[in-house]
Amino acid sequence: MKPLGPIPAGFTAIDGELAIGGRTSSALVEAAGGTPLFVYSAAMMRRRMADLRAAMPERLRIHYAIKANPYGPILEFMGTLADGFDVASGGELQMALAAGVPAEKISFAGPGKRDEELAAAIVAGVTLNLESENEAHRALTIGEQHGVTPRLAIRVNPDFELRGSGMKMGGGAKPFGIDAERVPALAREVVAAGAEWCGLHIFTGSQALDAQAIIETQANVLNLAAELSEAIGQPLPRLNMGGGFGIPYFSGDEPLDITAVGAALGERFGALPGVLASTEFAIELGRYLVGEAGVYLTRIVDRKSSHGAVYLITDGGLHHQLAASGNFGTVVRRNYPAAIASRFAEQPSEEASIVGCLCTPLDRFADQALLPRADVGDLVAIFCAGAYGASASPAAFLGHGPALEMLV
Repeated sequence: MKPLGPIPAGFTAIDGELAIGGRTSSALVEAAGGTPLFVYSAAMMRRRMADLRAAMPERLRIHYAIKANPYGPILEFMGTLADGFDVASGGELQMALAAGVPAEKISFAGPGKRDEELAAAIVAGVTLNLESENEAHRALTIGEQHGVTPRLAIRVNPDFELRGSGMKMGGGAKPFGIDAERVPALAREVVAAGAEWCGLHIFTGSQALDAQAIIETQANVLNLAAELSEAIGQPLPRLNMGGGFGIPYFSGDEPLDITAVGAALGERFGALPGVLASTEFAIELGRYLVGEAGVYLTRIVDRKSSHGAVYLITDGGLHHQLAASGNFGTVVRRNYPAAIASRFAEQPSEEASIVGCLCTPLDRFADQALLPRADVGDLVAIFCAGAYGASASPAAFLGHGPALEMLV
């Protein structure tokens, strides 16, 4: 038997079924028109943001990183909660604008921005986080061609990284950002060229659960920002400190202590050097805001045994929920939190594996998990599906098509 990951707090049962947003799983599936279905809870997102704001210093702004989940209704909803939005492509930029996000609240990071993406951002008035000297020169040229003053910040590749992060975005040779020692010269060039200087973006890693590691990294980010600003020769208007806040996915994972992170950051804000005294600070978070608020519902279409092992075969799969299958950056496959949604209130009674409908051995959601006995027609819930689910999975693989989505 292999343990399942921890089901996020806030889910309850109605008439024995998993309930989301006060409605049973079966009612949600009926309303959506079938399975597979991603369901996102607005109440859980609102509560997460409220808890975060209570823990963080009042001065800190909270941005939503669209890459975690670009579903249109979520973007519109997050527009009522977040102070800013961070995009990583021209496509995400258009999604944010279509959702009614003001351009001045959007920043655009990511290596390999094409000229048309730079132009769209500059003309709209979006802040560009420059990833190279070449990109800076192209942005200045495009701004001159369109008669628009570009809003430019520099993404820094620092010499340190976020300890224990799932994906490291800084430290050593990286395709992201500009090596720290080259930042002052480029910043002075950008200012001299007449661009609007918008500050620095320092992102070091993601999916960290260790509060002390995040506290250490945020201190390093503030120190580096101060050093760079002194070298640039002027106060820093804005600092995007990145994110890195993780959520528990696997057995043994403990939730991040945001109270400790917020308290330490508050102390740092109380003793800032003069060059950062008037700086606007922000963190950008994606999965931490929406990850635990999402559930992937899929229906069992077959129950079979092979050499004594029970398999529950669903109409979903890794083409919708790649991360839960263990094929999205995981070295050793472990079980995500999962449950039989139709029998959420029942006690486990058998060991079974939950697999998808794709013709590949990679398509599995839970290996040898202890579950209530389930049969054809029952609904399965895969939790922590609010981030890097539908949009980060190969929906076209084997032609099964995309999943349905709904915000409740």
